[in-house]
Amino acid sequence: MQGKLFIGGKWLAPQSGKTIAVIDPGTGEQFGAIADGGAGDIDLAVQAARRALAGEWGRFTAVERGRALMRLGQKILEHYDELVELESRDCGKLLATARNDVKLLARYFEFYGGAADKVHGQVIPYQNNHAVRVVRQPFGVSGHIIPWNYPVQIMGRSVGAALAMGNAAVIKPAEDASLSILRLADLVTEAGLPAGAFNVVPGYGTTAGAALISHPGVNFVSFTGSPQVGTIVQQETARNHVKCVLELGGKSPQLVFADANLDRAIPAIINGIIQNAGQTCSAGSRLLVQREVYDEVVSRVADRFAKLRTGTQNQEVDCGPIINARQRDRVQRFIDDAVKSGARIAAQGALAADLPASGFFVAPTFFADVPRDHLLAKEEVFGPVLTAMPFKDEADAIALANDTDYGLAAGIWTENGGRQLRIAEGINSGQVYINCYGAGGGVELPFGGFGKSGHGREKGLMALEEMSLTKTIVHNFEP
Repeated sequence: MQGKLFIGGKWLAPQSGKTIAVIDPGTGEQFGAIADGGAGDIDLAVQAARRALAGEWGRFTAVERGRALMRLGQKILEHYDELVELESRDCGKLLATARNDVKLLARYFEFYGGAADKVHGQVIPYQNNHAVRVVRQPFGVSGHIIPWNYPVQIMGRSVGAALAMGNAAVIKPAEDASLSILRLADLVTEAGLPAGAFNVVPGYGTTAGAALISHPGVNFVSFTGSPQVGTIVQQETARNHVKCVLELGGKSPQLVFADANLDRAIPAIINGIIQNAGQTCSAGSRLLVQREVYDEVVSRVADRFAKLRTGTQNQEVDCGPIINARQRDRVQRFIDDAVKSGARIAAQGALAADLPASGFFVAPTFFADVPRDHLLAKEEVFGPVLTAMPFKDEADAIALANDTDYGLAAGIWTENGGRQLRIAEGINSGQVYINCYGAGGGVELPFGGFGKSGHGREKGLMALEEMSLTKTIVHNFEP
């Protein structure tokens, strides 16, 4: 797969003849190359997907699709160690995180394999001598633009649902993290999916990605990335009247009330921001604490932060490297600019000893007493940076939680059952967790955002609805 594209069941050279260097975030050194795909390659992939729909893949029954996806899940587990190594080195993930991601990849295909024949449609009572059915059918060719932070997870949740419904997929993985998805292509063939059902074209967003979202032969697009690029995706897909599902990041709050169980809350709060070095769309990056316990919570979180360590993927540390130098510099600028503006660092972790000088590392940083209108309180950093702010009461907590353009996830920490329900209903967020944060992947749980966090839902059975169209069939059988 070095420097190749996977189109129509075959490995092909990119039309450009060019490759993109694969860099290990832990060392900053190149250890491979991927193809630099472009518009011509995307067109070939879309053609291959259309042939698959008109041919063998289009003739697969729902049961056959499900069995193929279940076999793919098993193939992933058989190649588990190899995929973990690829994901860890390519993305800079700690090995523990990469292990979890690959397990979830298998779980997505198991889940959607089992669900493929469970989409039953409807029968609607209508006029006499009429029979009305509502059935679901695939869009056709689905385009999937996958980010670099969780490539196998996000590919699994997006492509798994699309294939379960009978779409043929064209996948554009991130240029910074393509290896595991490319390796999966061979496993797709081994699992028995026909040629053209699953196509992978790595390349830059401005070339391959732009060609995919604007291609007239693409019928549906799933995109995970920034709000700025999400706007472009919506504009381009609208030109062809194509539906898109967008997941565009977050500035997720963790609300801690005075009656919260802090022994339970604080470890989850820490993990919610340092997981994957903070490069998580649903990272709990805003710590909102009731005034009565604000000083105690800040002190206890600061004590934990001071002990955090950042290192390479295979070290026993809390955070791995940032994906690339550009993103590392962006996160560090957030920290430096906040300090210059007078924001108070309550605690900062450290870098492990003897790290490669060319690696992309940022020390976990905890800011306290952050003003509500500060950039750190509004914008997604996408790194291991946590900000703490106090609130007065329930109304103030809801107002502060909603004082952002994003709405992807939220955590509520309180022992008061009525308050749990009131706050959960008042927060504008696609997912709300009560006395916990995150769901270990949450394959079964619909996921998506409010506001600038995007629209549409992936994961769970709801994704099958997003990945398909309804057709109403009215049959007049009067004599």
